[in-house]
Amino acid sequence: MKVVIPARYASTRLPGKPLADIAGRPMITHVWDRAVEALGPDHVFVAADDERILAAMQAYGAREGQVVMTRADHASGTDRIAEVASQLGWADDEIVVNVQGDEPLLPPSLIAVVGECLAVDSGAAMATASTRIHSSADVLNPNIVKVVTDAQGFAHYFSRSAIPHYRDSDVPDVEAHAYQRHIGIYAYRVTTLKRLTELPPAPTEALEALEQLRALYNGLPIKVAEVAEAPPHGVDTPADLEKVRRLMKALV
Repeated sequence: MKVVIPARYASTRLPGKPLADIAGRPMITHVWDRAVEALGPDHVFVAADDERILAAMQAYGAREGQVVMTRADHASGTDRIAEVASQLGWADDEIVVNVQGDEPLLPPSLIAVVGECLAVDSGAAMATASTRIHSSADVLNPNIVKVVTDAQGFAHYFSRSAIPHYRDSDVPDVEAHAYQRHIGIYAYRVTTLKRLTELPPAPTEALEALEQLRALYNGLPIKVAEVAEAPPHGVDTPADLEKVRRLMKALV
């Protein structure tokens, strides 16, 4: 099992995001530490699009071959990870966990849970995670992605809308139904990565702006591991960065 951290320097909302300073060192090094805690140092890789990320990781101690330079024009982290798997010649059945480069507070246990979820289910093409939603406002919030699963824990659908729809009220009843929030961490087999990068965007993917719908549209089963708590928020904006800086400062 491998972890690949896609790190894109040219972030639209926060340029240079992987190298943003948190507690005296680049954010990407904190994400690296979380992944190493989960699987050990020999199983963690960074997919970089800029030499400055490569230099930062080498200065932090990443060995040769653990930071892979990828094309700058990839449309998604999945595409970037697929290039890493191809460059390093990983076998089709190798499991790869996608850990976003802007999640410095991600619990290592979550990385392991998602990877093992895929490893123990040969019928799954991918694995991801969810947690129960306890607020009707969160169910209705389009910035919080919801997932509905079947009896075996496979995803039926992901949406920014309130799913399933509560027919008898405009306000979802979170006590009557265990609404699930999707947590954006994924595990794939390399063969799935290859297939996803060869497929065009799905109509539902374009409507919802949710990349995982490409897999469902094309019949690739996604197993969902339910966890007790959602991880802390990642870094998307300058305000997020300041919040994480404060949290990290309190931890050190």
